[in-house]
Amino acid sequence: MIARHLREEAALSTDPASPMWADARPVVADRDPLGAIVAGHRTEIRARWSDRFLFFLFTCPYETLYLKQEPSTDQETNLLWNWDVAEVFIGADFERIRKYKEFQVSPQGEWVDLDINRETPGEEIGWRWQSGMLVEARVDHARKIWYGAMKIPFASIDVRPAAAGQEFRLNLYRLQGPPPDRKYIAWQPTGALNYHIPEKFGRLRLDDAAG
Repeated sequence: MIARHLREEAALSTDPASPMWADARPVVADRDPLGAIVAGHRTEIRARWSDRFLFFLFTCPYETLYLKQEPSTDQETNLLWNWDVAEVFIGADFERIRKYKEFQVSPQGEWVDLDINRETPGEEIGWRWQSGMLVEARVDHARKIWYGAMKIPFASIDVRPAAAGQEFRLNLYRLQGPPPDRKYIAWQPTGALNYHIPEKFGRLRLDDAAG
């Protein structure tokens, strides 16, 4: 996945046609963790970067929304993955790939961020970690598409300052719809009914082309 550079810091947008996202080439998540096509849920994900932040936009077709009652958008929601979410798993350390960060946004604008350590799970900070991320979301009920955007501080991902050419280990996921027909959607299928398999992650590269 390629993220193009933003000339200036920007506010979040959930509109794929906005100046922020119009020239961002999307990747597609449309398979379940085992690699089978998930019909009707072809998800486009775009990325941009600025000197301080990494941005993602998910465009998420759906059949049925599965939402948490009484959502909270002013504090993070633990266990948010029990409802509809879009997820970014990202790691900067190519030597210790089982340490990475996880970011989620729901159609209602709920969020959660997690510090994952699969090497020594007892040291995992989990959802108590605070990244400083921001999110925006909206639902187009007529078209049955929801949009989720994330603005993630680079300092929460990497000790290095952001620079063109940097690469990160990345995977992108969705959890969608109510059980028993819940949909599990991945950019890079993991080969198992488990998203936490960093050996199967893809890569994100920061491009120096400005837009």
